[in-house]
Amino acid sequence: MEFRFIDLDIQGAVARINFNRPGKLNSLNNAMMLEIHHAVDAVQSNADVRVLVLTGNGRAFCAGQDLADPAMQAADGKPPDIGHLVERLYKPLVMKLQNLRVPTIAAVNGLAAGAGASIALACDIVLASQSAYFLQAFSKIGLTPDTGSTWFLSHRVGTARAIGLAMLADKLPADKAAQWGLIWDVLDDDQFQAGIDATAQRVATMATKALVRTRFLMHAADSHTLEQQLSVEASTIRELGWSRDYREGVRAFSEKRPPRFSGD
Repeated sequence: MEFRFIDLDIQGAVARINFNRPGKLNSLNNAMMLEIHHAVDAVQSNADVRVLVLTGNGRAFCAGQDLADPAMQAADGKPPDIGHLVERLYKPLVMKLQNLRVPTIAAVNGLAAGAGASIALACDIVLASQSAYFLQAFSKIGLTPDTGSTWFLSHRVGTARAIGLAMLADKLPADKAAQWGLIWDVLDDDQFQAGIDATAQRVATMATKALVRTRFLMHAADSHTLEQQLSVEASTIRELGWSRDYREGVRAFSEKRPPRFSGD
């Protein structure tokens, strides 16, 4: 399909989705969300892709839901059903990213607010520029956080910090987000794009299936006892022990050379 509000670029094994409403800080409307879904589905079905990078054009990653979108306006005198909007578009997108067949990288180049922050946090590796910041602005308009914000925040920074961020709606600078364990790392602004490109290329050459199974194990750990997790780990490593990439990894180790993983 033709995209108006995003760019989808696939170069070799690296796919990039750029949010492209820079004049609106890449805030999300209904049409843009549908485009993002189509782009993620295209990545999922493209066997050549081995990593997905999400970022924003301009000075923001994504400012969250566009409050001027018709879906957020009253119709026939009735208030909008915002919960339906979340169930229809935002929840499925988070789940697609969490279950994508390739690893995901969020390149947070500026403001990441509301649902925009959650979309970033739904990715496997979150890298932010030095000038970037995260914002939970829901309380300022009388709403509770959505799009997984309460889950991501409480799991990564703890209940006290999660509640403070959500209630007070203070900016969380990229440096502090990294210190608190919300994101992986911060890159200098003038090295940001080069750092993202290098990370994407690095991930694209790794054992894709093993990375995705690692994501699964990490997500499952909270809901398992240690004994249960040990069993799931054994099952996963059994599967990967039969993979082509494992055989290549062992050969490369024996031959003292870098492995040439195929993603299988």
